[in-house]
Amino acid sequence: MENAKTNYSRRSFLKSSALVGGGLMISFSSLAKLGLDDKVSGVDLPDQWYELTGYIKITPDNLIKILNPNPEFGQNVMTSLPMIVAEELEADWKNVVVEMGPHDNVKFGPQFTGGSNSVRMYWKLLREAGSAARHMLLEAAAQTWSVPVEELTTKAGMIYHEKSGKSGTYGSFASKASTIPIPKGPKLKDVKDFKVVRSSQKNVEGLKIVSGQPLFGLDYKHEGMLIAMIHHPPAFGMKLKSFDAAQTLKMPGIIDVFSQKLYEEGFELGGFDTRTFNDLLVVVGKTTWEVINARKKLVVEWEPAGDIKETVAGRDGKREVVVPGELENTSTQLAKMKEHANKPAQQLRKDGDPETAFKNAAQIIERTYTAPFLAHNCMEPMNFFAHVTDEKALLVGPLQAPGWTKPTLSKLLKLPADKIEIQMTRMGGGFGLRAYGHYLSEAALISKKIKAPVKLVYTREDDMTYGIYRPMYTATYRAALDANKNLIAFHVKGGGIPEHPIHANRFPAGAVDNYLAEGWQIPSNITIGAFRAPRSNFNAAAEQSFLDEIAEAMGKDPIDFRLELLKRAKENPVGENNDYNADRYAGVLKLVKEKSGWNKPENKKYSRGVASYFCHNSYAAHVVDMIKRDGQPYVERVFSAIDCGIVVNPDAATNMVEGAVVDGIGNALYGGLTHKDGAAVQNNFNRYRMIRFHEAPKKIDVHFVQNDLDPTGLGEPPFPPVFGAVANALYKNTGERFYEQPYNLQLNKTSRA
Repeated sequence: MENAKTNYSRRSFLKSSALVGGGLMISFSSLAKLGLDDKVSGVDLPDQWYELTGYIKITPDNLIKILNPNPEFGQNVMTSLPMIVAEELEADWKNVVVEMGPHDNVKFGPQFTGGSNSVRMYWKLLREAGSAARHMLLEAAAQTWSVPVEELTTKAGMIYHEKSGKSGTYGSFASKASTIPIPKGPKLKDVKDFKVVRSSQKNVEGLKIVSGQPLFGLDYKHEGMLIAMIHHPPAFGMKLKSFDAAQTLKMPGIIDVFSQKLYEEGFELGGFDTRTFNDLLVVVGKTTWEVINARKKLVVEWEPAGDIKETVAGRDGKREVVVPGELENTSTQLAKMKEHANKPAQQLRKDGDPETAFKNAAQIIERTYTAPFLAHNCMEPMNFFAHVTDEKALLVGPLQAPGWTKPTLSKLLKLPADKIEIQMTRMGGGFGLRAYGHYLSEAALISKKIKAPVKLVYTREDDMTYGIYRPMYTATYRAALDANKNLIAFHVKGGGIPEHPIHANRFPAGAVDNYLAEGWQIPSNITIGAFRAPRSNFNAAAEQSFLDEIAEAMGKDPIDFRLELLKRAKENPVGENNDYNADRYAGVLKLVKEKSGWNKPENKKYSRGVASYFCHNSYAAHVVDMIKRDGQPYVERVFSAIDCGIVVNPDAATNMVEGAVVDGIGNALYGGLTHKDGAAVQNNFNRYRMIRFHEAPKKIDVHFVQNDLDPTGLGEPPFPPVFGAVANALYKNTGERFYEQPYNLQLNKTSRA
């Protein structure tokens, strides 16, 4: 991977480079919108062109370079975001070159990959950047040819004047265009005229990926770089007491062994400044293999950490948090959750009079659902490079949220933010885990301590036992039916360790007259964080399973029952804070019903399960077709319907849905992490069960609702309803309802019986 070697500041580089060549560079920013001092700087960038902050560059030979602002971990924003620019620019996609930009939230905005927000967040901004560049090129051509700009047209990187028969490439006008002020509020294309967007484009990094080129953090190399690993306590609730590194220091290639605090006493944590163990025991050496072997020679004594008080500054202001010090066990965790479920909880939403409705009900259905901690298990273990000196810091690696991490680094390193440079590599998986910058901060502090460039590397065991898991959840659902089997009340009470999962204003809120949502949580020292579609990945499983049970009790088809509720929510909604659009929600159910042939006789050979869900501003529905294979349930086919607004890159979007389906099936059936005396029992893939190739569906048939709405989320929305669809298919396949994840545990009990 090429390394930046320049002492120029970004702004001084822009100013000193202006008009030195025949290229056009346009910066785009969510803060400054399209302007750099409301003037475009024409630059012919040297090899370090990526040192500049968001831009479009056009060379005299008509090559267009677009810098991608957002981190990439497989969702293909490296292709889809530049496609948005190219669309409004009227560029020939074959002449577009894409590269990853550095972190600079002034020029790029949030640069956050998470919450399924990449395309949604940059949709208008990138369209404006492309349109502004096109208008400036047109103005340059009009001045050159002495013709009215209104008489000019563009197509595939060319400018045409039909009356005179003149034409020219963008590149031939780039230098002159660079002197023209950026237009304010440039006119955007009508979506019906899109040529690049909505057309499938190949992954711009596909060839690099399959040919093994260095793209990932683990690939990064730097002159004089050392390798560091952390030896952390064997269990949550433990801390370092003492260590003897005499034998470790005798091992080949070992440079140093030392202890290091991540956060000093009284450090105020930001909302994403999570970490599992504060006292780091660090081994530094020349190679990964040498450090792995030397770390085994450490003689370490651990002691109970005790309760820890922390100050956390989040979106809701500062709060004091007490982290308990006990060594937790899964069995006691489950018992605690059962106990808390019977206690009063926080009321999150109440419509009508649910208490009276349940009291007068002819029938009450009540079910409780549970789900374990889940590890992210990214294929690329956590790693980050750091080179920290007294004057500046360079950090390179896989990170979802550089803007949230830099302020913490600035405080830890006691360096101004503008002296800290973060370069983002491609991530070998993220799913929320890499939104937390603890490993980056660890690498930076280690580099500062040893006064050398260093790459911090986690082993798989480090990764899986270090925390930042999907929380452990439970929820009890109740439904009240009257004598005519009409649904008259709905109640959900959910909790978890250490947060509750409830989204109180989502379906079926708004569709039932009497509705109650409550939540509770139990503190824990087991660190948790965002996991693909946070909270929704559990809610959809429980809620959609429960809705199927209600439909069965009412004698209704499960899809028809959901559509009836959504019709009520559309025509006569209850409450005013319903998160979802009932029409769009019903749309994906109708589409998946049609595409799956839901009631067709030829599909009766399958055990069919359906589920739908709204999250991250998008709607998803799946029909899972299950059969018996070698005596065991197997998902052979899946039909998926998604409404995420305009689909920028259809092939890439389909791939994301397919990935979510396989990921959902795997986690629903097999995913689970347990603890014994504070230690994670599953510490590698030989113990943590993942879905295998032969267990993936033979067919995943993906369909998108066609509309002209601005794009919404896609990386996460298809994931949650897979859990519920699998559970409902399992019921048809085995005759048993499934209430505890992973479902494979119940399947194994059944087969042994």
